[in-house]
Amino acid sequence: MEDVVGKMNELKKECEEMRKEIERLKEEKKSYLQNIGMVRFNPFSDGGGDQSFSLVLLNKKGDGVAVTSLYTKEANRVYGKPIKNGKSEYSLSKEEERAIKEALGEVK
Repeated sequence: MEDVVGKMNELKKECEEMRKEIERLKEEKKSYLQNIGMVRFNPFSDGGGDQSFSLVLLNKKGDGVAVTSLYTKEANRVYGKPIKNGKSEYSLSKEEERAIKEALGEVK
């Protein structure tokens, strides 16, 4: 009987350690990049395809980055903007705002 009680106490201790580890992992995963939104667009009215894009990578807290590439026949420009809680201290284009909404699951 003492062996059974000892094993039960061991199992309780192991279960409590696993519960703590699961809670730690749940909290940690909030910082992983896991929400993605992308919008392709043509910034110019004189033809061409949707070669430009805004890509947003966010974690569960809405923190991450927006990367926008503007493509022309002559050049390609790339811009990066930090995102905090779904917003940026820099002005956002309508495409970047839409990509953020997609990443946050607000539009499809």
